[in-house]
Amino acid sequence: MRITDRSDLWWKTAVVYCLDVETYMDWNDDGSGDFEGLAHRLDHLAELGVTCIWLMPFQPTPDRDDGYDITDFLGVDPRLGSLGDVAEFTRTARDRGMRVIIDFVMNHTSEKHPWFKAARRSRTSPYRDWYVWRDAPPRKQAATVFPGEEDSVWELDERTGQYYLHSFYRHQPDLNIANPAVRDEIAKTIGFWLELGISGFRVDAVPFLIEPPEGVDIGDPHEFLRDIRRFLQRRSSEAVLLGEVNLPYDQQLEFFGRTGDPPELTMQFDFLGMQALYLSLAREDARPLAESLAKRPVLEPEAQWANFVRNHDELTLDKLSDAEREEVFAAFAPEEWMRVYGRGIVRRLPPMLDGDPRRIRLVYSLLFSLPGTPVLFYGEEIGMGENPAQEGRQAVRTPMQWTDERNGGFSRATPAKLVATPPADGYAPEHVNVEAQMHDPDSLLATIRHFAVRYRSSPEIGWGELDLLPTGQDAVLAHRITADVGRFIAVHNFAPTPSLVTLELGRVAPDTLLSDLFAVDAEPIDERGRIDVHVDAYGYRWFRIVEPDDRRLT
Repeated sequence: MRITDRSDLWWKTAVVYCLDVETYMDWNDDGSGDFEGLAHRLDHLAELGVTCIWLMPFQPTPDRDDGYDITDFLGVDPRLGSLGDVAEFTRTARDRGMRVIIDFVMNHTSEKHPWFKAARRSRTSPYRDWYVWRDAPPRKQAATVFPGEEDSVWELDERTGQYYLHSFYRHQPDLNIANPAVRDEIAKTIGFWLELGISGFRVDAVPFLIEPPEGVDIGDPHEFLRDIRRFLQRRSSEAVLLGEVNLPYDQQLEFFGRTGDPPELTMQFDFLGMQALYLSLAREDARPLAESLAKRPVLEPEAQWANFVRNHDELTLDKLSDAEREEVFAAFAPEEWMRVYGRGIVRRLPPMLDGDPRRIRLVYSLLFSLPGTPVLFYGEEIGMGENPAQEGRQAVRTPMQWTDERNGGFSRATPAKLVATPPADGYAPEHVNVEAQMHDPDSLLATIRHFAVRYRSSPEIGWGELDLLPTGQDAVLAHRITADVGRFIAVHNFAPTPSLVTLELGRVAPDTLLSDLFAVDAEPIDERGRIDVHVDAYGYRWFRIVEPDDRRLT
């Protein structure tokens, strides 16, 4: 595959950074973050190496589900700013080399949305068919997404005597995507935000978005997703759809679009690889992650995997077996408050790894060196922890920690007015903040900046083809990524002891070197294509294969 032929696909080598405006930076000191505050922190993101900012929902909301319960898809929550602020922020970010994508959450609305308020007034309301209603719940119901919080996906509306469908919370009624009027609104919403300079959408819970109501035949539901992609590309050829599709790999291929069919999603999160990573960390054994990577389907050049360590929800382990999940729970979530829904963990990485800087850096080295596009969740760059005083998934959605001042420099409001509370333990702002790490060359912030620089200078990571290299050691993962611009190799040691591995690279030209991307070392590869590599306990190494005529800087 020739990279020069696909240079317009910016997202193949992007560094994506997810943040919630509400918890990022409060500029007017009302206790809530805002777009003005975010704009004043673009220098931090640019210096970090971010090239794409993903904004969690910022639209008007009753805020019963962290903003995912929206009352106006074309508006901005007044606490956060205005449409003018969004347009100005997007333009400023673009000036700094960063595109902006936003959450797309049109599989449901808030119950306070004008559409639903009109729909529930009577069975003859013009908006009635914008939602899914039944006289009685089906005998066989889909499982609720939030066990322990919801016991059904159907809720009785007493005024009209019918039940409405809510795949998530009861205050989030599902939209009826079989209704052409709803589809029109989805297209209008996409077009609206593209006109304001948005470069794409992270599509929430995609399988729920395209699934038709029970008993309604709309043909192939993927045709709806293909329609969205076609509309998107007509309006903006650079725009992307980053999909949340937590399904087995063979089913994820359906959401990319099969070969020969029109494309659907541009990128998808690799949930299976993420879960295998935590199993490998728990066992100090690279094989679960290696096995998952070996099963990853090869994608068309116009598609991409998005790699992530954790997102804003629970760290889900639902694709592990029961026994595997218990292993990870025992290692990283031994207390009951650390777990949620029987499937996930509500902790950030550093506390799970007992603050061990070697293991933390190992994980982020994997994030940036595995084939695909890395996605960071805000605060990961400085090693923020969670606040167990905030219930459930809110534990990891605490304010960004900028300084060691009160409220972590997030806001000058009184603590009682804050939208969320920073942790008060060893991960409190006085111990973990941006300012303290900005000029420390040994900080996690400096390390992740370095990863981002090396990742961006190694386009083969985003474009190339993966193969796993034998190491002869269960704890050591070695992988190679090959593209027309060169060959990249990374070695990661999941064990607490150093290791020496022999890499067999196949035939290479005479005088070919293995160049260390984090040092000035370059060692010759012997005529059989073999070279010994030392890797520290919980260590990592990045290399480039440099042939005699290679003119790339290393």
